[in-house]
Amino acid sequence: MTNLYSTLAEHFHSHLDATFLRVPGGESLTYRDVDQRSARMATVLRDLGVGVGDRVVVQIDKSTDNVALYLACLRTGAVFLPLNTAYTPGEVGYFVDDAAPAVVIARPGTLDGLPTRVVHLDTDGTGSFAKDADAADPFDQVIERAPGDVAAMLYTSGTTGRSKGAMLTHANLTSNALALHEIWGFGPDDVLLHTLPIFHVHGLFVALHCAMLSGNEVIFLPKFGPAEVVEQLPNATVMMGVPTQYTRLIADDRFTTDVCASVRLFTSGSAPMTEAVHADFTARTGLQILERYGMTEAGMITSNPYDGERVPGTVGFPLPGVELRVSDDDGAQLPTGQTGVVEIRSPGLFAGYWQMPEKTAAEHRDGGWFITGDVGSVDAAGRLTLEGRSSDMIISGGYNVYPKEIEMVLDEVPGVLETGVIGVPHPDFGEAVVAIVVRDGSAEVTDIQLAAALDGVLARFKHPKQYIDASELPRNAMSKVQKATLRTEHAALFTD
Repeated sequence: MTNLYSTLAEHFHSHLDATFLRVPGGESLTYRDVDQRSARMATVLRDLGVGVGDRVVVQIDKSTDNVALYLACLRTGAVFLPLNTAYTPGEVGYFVDDAAPAVVIARPGTLDGLPTRVVHLDTDGTGSFAKDADAADPFDQVIERAPGDVAAMLYTSGTTGRSKGAMLTHANLTSNALALHEIWGFGPDDVLLHTLPIFHVHGLFVALHCAMLSGNEVIFLPKFGPAEVVEQLPNATVMMGVPTQYTRLIADDRFTTDVCASVRLFTSGSAPMTEAVHADFTARTGLQILERYGMTEAGMITSNPYDGERVPGTVGFPLPGVELRVSDDDGAQLPTGQTGVVEIRSPGLFAGYWQMPEKTAAEHRDGGWFITGDVGSVDAAGRLTLEGRSSDMIISGGYNVYPKEIEMVLDEVPGVLETGVIGVPHPDFGEAVVAIVVRDGSAEVTDIQLAAALDGVLARFKHPKQYIDASELPRNAMSKVQKATLRTEHAALFTD
């Protein structure tokens, strides 16, 4: 029997008096502080009726208490379910209806209209949940969990517009954390500069788990900003980021070789990085970014080597314990060098989609192979190069955007016949969301009205950066809209 919290605590136990989370200009907490805070929060969760296996929905800003709350859920055997802080109340309502949580923990003044218990927690340690934790006795136990028990659930949208809750087990998260900690060479003297949000795999699991396994200090920036990163980098040895962050650093003249002198490792993920950004970063700093590949359902899948050649434009080799193959549409494995759909088997592979057994089965092949939906090829050395996606998913600024949910809103606007939402190359965001709009002539509709239809319905990062009129959408013989044709036609929209 095992609980991820026990694994993490076993590693940081000898560092209890060392600094864990340091917020520049703010608080600085030791591992003992966060351990005790999580124990008090665990008591509050239990007092709220949260039981083993219950979902705890969390939509709060990045803070030290957010980290402690995650650990509290682990130690009580609850299922941590973080949500992007940009999601609207309507979007959150869907997740709550689907997940049926025991409690929702939100920022003060938000989500009070939900038909479930909502308690509040703010970044400054205020709100009813924080006050109750201040007064609570610590829950010093760690509830035993089986390796296959669910530790966290993260929602990923689907091409039909219906989001899916990916269930990640204690064994999934533990195996991924231990593998990354080993291959990236984490040691007791590392200091992690944390610039990412903590409502997804990258910032919450990849970054924090690696640090906790060595008892490292984490410079905990509330949000990314080039000036703040440049100021803190001389104090760090590791930074994990997304391509958009690195392009913004490169654009800042203060980002120099001297600023990076103490950093042994820069990693990038959550979105593809262009070879040009790789080259610009190396020219500016003399260092090479380590690019890796992962997804919500599997954590990290591949990584360029820490020691060894890092090839720009590739995402490296499978992690220890991960099997990877490239197959055709029927699941037949393709020879080395040929392009097809990436499929994996991994100890980090999720337990399935919450209450969607048919969808879970549909995305697996015989033998336990998971169909990632990404398209790529493997060279003779075993190195993976990604070449696109078999789905229409857009990755903008490191966030996944699914066209269908945008189209469903825009298609209901009076005067709109239909829309096709695509992602096109963008120098800052990697991909920008663009809506191709076919109007039916029944009513005048402006771009401002189209944008207004999305306000308060979908998170801002999903909103199109441009609306383009068209007389019709290209279709194949089966009347399916040809998104690839639209992407090709508008590929230079933001790059000319």
